[in-house]
Amino acid sequence: MSDLPRKAVTRTAKLAALPLGIAGRATWSLGKRIVGESAEIVGRELQQRTAEQLFKVLGELKGGAMKFGQALSVFESALPEEVAGPYRAALTRLQEAAPPMPASTMHAVLAERLGEDWRELFLEFEEKPAAAASIGQVHRAVWHDGRVVAVKVQYPGAGEALLSDLGQLSRFARLLGPLIPGMDIKPLITELRDRVSEELDYALEAQAQTAHAEEFADDPDVVVPAVVHQCEQILITEWIDGIPLSEIISEGTQEQRDRAGQLLARFLFSGPARTGLLHADPHPGNFRLLPGGPKDEEEWLLGVLDFGTVDRLAGGLPAPIGDSLRMTLDGDAEAVYELLRAEGFVKDSIELDPEAVLDYLLPIIEPAQVDEFTFTRNWMRSQAARIADPRNPAYQLGKQLNLPPAYLLIHRVTLSTIGVLCQLGATVRLREELEGWLPGFVLEEAVETQDGETQDAEADGASDAEAAEAAEAAVEVQ
Repeated sequence: MSDLPRKAVTRTAKLAALPLGIAGRATWSLGKRIVGESAEIVGRELQQRTAEQLFKVLGELKGGAMKFGQALSVFESALPEEVAGPYRAALTRLQEAAPPMPASTMHAVLAERLGEDWRELFLEFEEKPAAAASIGQVHRAVWHDGRVVAVKVQYPGAGEALLSDLGQLSRFARLLGPLIPGMDIKPLITELRDRVSEELDYALEAQAQTAHAEEFADDPDVVVPAVVHQCEQILITEWIDGIPLSEIISEGTQEQRDRAGQLLARFLFSGPARTGLLHADPHPGNFRLLPGGPKDEEEWLLGVLDFGTVDRLAGGLPAPIGDSLRMTLDGDAEAVYELLRAEGFVKDSIELDPEAVLDYLLPIIEPAQVDEFTFTRNWMRSQAARIADPRNPAYQLGKQLNLPPAYLLIHRVTLSTIGVLCQLGATVRLREELEGWLPGFVLEEAVETQDGETQDAEADGASDAEAAEAAEAAVEVQ
């Protein structure tokens, strides 16, 4: 591959071939059904053939096409095994790598952004990229002060390619719907398109990564490499080794799977609470499992990469998420319904049965009902099938629910993370992470005031520190 194919006509031609291929296969499937093969078998064959072509094209194009493929790939656990199995390897390649740009192009970018003498900034620089992703590629190098670093170089024309691809994909999103049952593809493409400018801005990425690196600097479980240098189209960070999560998914031990799953859940929920930022690109290519915990050299740590897409949540994850989860687990249908209506999940023009809404939600939040839950592909498939089956009441109810814009990215990240947990087959203490980090999931304990009355610290907006001070004051008065 000579360069990032960024001419609109070239990229459009490749992407335009996808719906034609899908239409051709649909005609083929109709013929198969006419001659007597079952709709279920034919549907799965169609799904498999479509997926194989889709991910081949997306991987070749990089840009927005590959970004879409990476976002879609974490949902493969929702597909039937007969369909998912044959192209799982292709999804893994999408998550981890893509064809690199030519050395001459990469050198030109480095010279333009770091100066003609850019090589003097490094003691060593590996010409072969360690990874090539959707909008840039990474080279391993040694910085002039001796630190081993990752040098991320943005593809020339990446912005144009991203917008072109996602615009083209949105035109036939409906045709791609059958790939992932129960998932509306078009909002995913729209949301990715809305994030393009942020992901192309390495200054914003450097800020987000620095915030995480500083917050998690002494964390016993999570490693975030520090930013070393940043300029337009170039981001240099400390290098971290480790096993890519995609390899853990394909051949990791159960111990590694469980540990990776637990730490992934911990990072998802603790990150916003600690930094005010949500890492919003949780596909396996962005995570590593590193050996060497504080208590045991054989303990595993989670390395986190790529902060190009984040959701800015000043107060952490919104409290209504925790409130609604708690109320649902308590079986309080009316309270859940009113909260969902207040937050815009149920539009004013829609009337639903609160008990039906509760029945819709309970299976989805099953992992939060128990102390420990094993995420599996079978569980994910059962959820997808329930929501995607027009004969199931959950299908009709789900179509009437709304997803407010403020929750769109949070929803995608949560679903993506659950998809990865199911790919891992990890046993995770999810409830423990929710109790520790999700606002609203646990009501603050009531504290006694000096008047002898009880007061709910959370209801009055009191912080933990304020609650403790109130308790001390009560003791002193007594």
